[in-house]
Order: sequence, then C-alpha cells, then structure tokens
Amino acid sequence: MIETLALSVRIGSRTILHDVDFTARAGQITAIVGPNGSGKTTLMRALTGDVPTRGTIRINTRDPARTQAWEMAGIRAVLPQATPLAFPFTVLEVVRLGLQSGIHARQGHLAQMALARVGLQGYEGRLYQELSGGEQQRVQIARVLAQVSGTSDTPRWLLLDEPVSSLDIGHQLQIMELARRFAEDGGGVVAVMHDLNLTGLFADSVALMSGGRMLGQGPPSDILTDTLLSAAYDCRIRVNTAPTGGTWLLPHMAASV
Repeated sequence: MIETLALSVRIGSRTILHDVDFTARAGQITAIVGPNGSGKTTLMRALTGDVPTRGTIRINTRDPARTQAWEMAGIRAVLPQATPLAFPFTVLEVVRLGLQSGIHARQGHLAQMALARVGLQGYEGRLYQELSGGEQQRVQIARVLAQVSGTSDTPRWLLLDEPVSSLDIGHQLQIMELARRFAEDGGGVVAVMHDLNLTGLFADSVALMSGGRMLGQGPPSDILTDTLLSAAYDCRIRVNTAPTGGTWLLPHMAASV
C-alpha cells in the first residue's frame, strides 16, 4: 500500500499541499484528479521524493526518504509529465534505462517485451528524437513497465503523471488497459489524470484535489458526482451513465445544449 498522512509541501513562502491524506492499494488503479494547480503533480512528486515534505509517506510500509534509491527502483517506476532527452538515444536504449537498477536489471529481454506491449515492436533501433510525441510517450511507458515487470515478493508500483496526455483515443485505451492488467497481476497504479471519462472507466479509486487539499477519495461512484466535481472545477458538471455502463461527463453548458 501507498499511504500519506498529514502530508504537506511548502516551496518558498507558498504551501502547495495542505495535510493531505491519500491511500493507494495494490491490485487497483488509483487516479488523482482535479483542476490545474490543484496539487496533483506535487502529490506525485512528493511520493517520488522530488520535493521536500512534512508528514508521513509509506510505500509498502517503507519510508522512501530512508530507503536506498536502488531499492526504491525495484519497487516503483515513475513516469513524469515530460522526459526530455538531450542526446540521440535509440528507443531500446531509452527503455533499458529502466533496467539499470532494480530487481530485473539483468533481464535484457524485458525491454523488447515492454515495447511489444505498447505496440512499438520493431522500433528498437530508431532514434528517440525522431519519434512523434505520442510515440515518445509510449516509449517512456515501456521504460517504466520494463523496470517493474516480472514477479516480486512485494507489490510493485507504477506512478504515472498524465500517462495518456499525448495519445490518440486508441492508444489511450491501450495504455489504460496495460495499467489495468498490471494491477490485475498484483501491482498498483497511481495515475494523475485529466480525462474524467477515462478515470470513470478505469479507476478503482479516485482522489479529488482542489487548492492543494484532498476533497475526497473513494470509488468513482462516490467521488465523480455533480456536487464534488462542480465544486472542484468551479463550473457546473453533470455526471451521467452511458447506456453500456460506466460513467461519462460533460460540462453543464454542453450537456444542456
């Protein structure tokens, strides 16, 4: 389990997170949603140890700040919003960056397997900089998958910050299905999401943030409500149920046209 208790982040004179309690469980996809500037990415950066924090963070009962970096690399893999590369790495070299540390560092075949899972088999020798933005995003997802693939005595985690932001709808569904299978195999997924429809379709737990605070966390049916979403996003939102099941959302103005 990933857990934070009374987690706060202060950068300079500004407090970004205010006493945030958050939980993510293995076997589930946990989505963090909220408007721009709500603290979603800061919460993710706190979980990955990239910002100073006050409060408690536990990943599989471990305190990341007191755990060796190579040990954490075997437990969780991180996909940030952007991963710029200044040098001409090949696709295979980028994916293998996830295998330099962690529990599967010597299993080179995992890179090719991960590329196949994101639909990029045959791309191994291409230069990363020559790919489209969506293809680069899938290479980075292959990197994190390779890092924590295989079996382990403890749950493994994917920490994904906007994993489908550069992808068309077909590849969005492909990546979310990969996340679902990773969770079904015993891992845990924490994903910062902007698409509330994909969130309602795939997430087991939704954490809704606004103004650096946690407005609520629970099943999508409890959190993706007219009242909570309208308050968080400061606009009228209507939550509906599609004929085939699941949830879909429109701003109130669009829904009333």
